[in-house]
Amino acid sequence: MAQDERPAGRRGAMTFLAAVALLAAGCGQIPLAGTVDTRSTFRGHADVAARVEAALTGPIEVTVPTVTDPGPVRVVPVREGSTGARVAIVDVDGLLLNDRPSGPYSAGENPVSGFRERLDAIGRDPTIRAVVLRINSPGGSVTACDVMAEDLRRFRERTGLPVVACLMDLGTSGAYYLAVGADHVLAHPTTVTGGIGALINRYNLRDAMAQFNIVAEPIASGPMVDMGSLAGPLSDEAERLLRDMADGFAARFRGRVALRRPGVGDEDWEVLADGRVVAASEAIDRQLIDAIGYLDDAIAEAERRAGVAGGGAEVVLLKRRGDPARSIYAETPNRPIQREFFPISYPGLDRAKMPTFLYVWAPDPTLLTLGGS
Repeated sequence: MAQDERPAGRRGAMTFLAAVALLAAGCGQIPLAGTVDTRSTFRGHADVAARVEAALTGPIEVTVPTVTDPGPVRVVPVREGSTGARVAIVDVDGLLLNDRPSGPYSAGENPVSGFRERLDAIGRDPTIRAVVLRINSPGGSVTACDVMAEDLRRFRERTGLPVVACLMDLGTSGAYYLAVGADHVLAHPTTVTGGIGALINRYNLRDAMAQFNIVAEPIASGPMVDMGSLAGPLSDEAERLLRDMADGFAARFRGRVALRRPGVGDEDWEVLADGRVVAASEAIDRQLIDAIGYLDDAIAEAERRAGVAGGGAEVVLLKRRGDPARSIYAETPNRPIQREFFPISYPGLDRAKMPTFLYVWAPDPTLLTLGGS
């Protein structure tokens, strides 16, 4: 390969500008801050058709914001209609935490905030006659799931629109807590649901800390101030107190299911009381769901409840600019992308997220710090 004989400053400037152009064309949220020395000539043009030529010397500093605002959600049609009525799909995906993925190259949004925004947008659109909650989630934090469930209750009370929940791969624990707030709950034949219980995601990292010669020496005003600390085992009293809280949250969950699903009988509760998850076939036998079918069936049920005859409703999703949707299965990623470069997450090390009481089934320790839909 022939050697580039351009001056070093010009080579650096051209490389830098090419990189900026590539990032601008291919990514909307790339943080960039730095300097470049150049003795090159910068040429550009303004919208007023004036041309500017200037020789620049010294450092050029470029700073790109780490966060951009893609704007509010907008209606994106994914199925044509013939009646003027619309059915809106609201996707509820991933771990449900009141948190937005953070850090460089993150994607997605706060699932609690996004859920509320979509419900509010639907409430302002008189053409939307029904809602399908497309749920694919293992659950999430107790508070996040409870907030979303309450937002759904107030939305239904305010608008009177029928809501159908469609459970995809997973609709367990906190996701099921949300789903029972719908008028009708449908699951796929292969859905896993249930998980009526609560837990706290606590880990004992004493041995791991010892490997780095780290010894915790907290100074506390009382024996329970650092209750649940990850630096050692729980005392008997701390374990009792935390278990009482988990039992209380589980009782709240069972009370909600009993209210919304009165067909669940005493014999069913004897089986479900241990917090187990179940397949769709057992879920319908125990009255946890109303039907088994597919997303198209959930849309048809929503149309029927809205009085839209003949399957003539336009089906829409609510997406942000730059988030494409071309079918009823389109979803928004909700993950910190930078962690894909180092996918191993040691349980409990992200102290900002630990510990948290959860309505969640089988939490993968590498996922407990994600804010994801």
